[in-house]
Amino acid sequence: MRFSYAISGLLSANAVLAAPAPMPMPTPPGIPSASSAKSQLAALTVKAAVDDGGYKRDLFPTWDTITGTCNTREYVLKRDGTNVEVGSDCYPTSGTWTSPYDGGKWTAPSDVDIDHMVPLKNAWISGANAWTTDKREQFANDVDRPQLWAVTDNVNSAKGDKSPDTWKPPLSSFYCTYASAYVAVKSHWALTITSAEKSALSDMLGTC
Repeated sequence: MRFSYAISGLLSANAVLAAPAPMPMPTPPGIPSASSAKSQLAALTVKAAVDDGGYKRDLFPTWDTITGTCNTREYVLKRDGTNVEVGSDCYPTSGTWTSPYDGGKWTAPSDVDIDHMVPLKNAWISGANAWTTDKREQFANDVDRPQLWAVTDNVNSAKGDKSPDTWKPPLSSFYCTYASAYVAVKSHWALTITSAEKSALSDMLGTC
């Protein structure tokens, strides 16, 4: 009996060891470590946002062709989805997307938005109003940094142009990644932050 129990216990242990690990949620490139994000945050210029009333969405042209027939939206959908199949025009014909903001899972690309981590209007009022349209286009289509995310459409709508001091992802477990990505984008593009933004980002980095 002891021998059978031992075999049974061994099989159970092996079963546990053999269980597949949960699939990691796809994330954009360039997300810094928490320590690097904290250093980048400390180096950002803190300045009151200046809304000159001149912001217009079309001052940040989207979507560009990234590769082949794929524009920025299609590129991110393909990058961040699971088992994504696309047609000759690069539009997804099948796949699954998990929104890191809220954990929502979607199989229809129409249920997924491509969110700008640093909202376009926030960029405008924190320095991008002085950029050329060409530079704003590069910012709005930046796939080399954690600026573009495939997320649930209504969550993206709720976020809108809000910065971290007025909107946070529904999943608090995502705060660390969210703040790290936000800081990385602001740092690379030399955008300013308000004192309220800095406080909110610092609090979220504190969850790392």
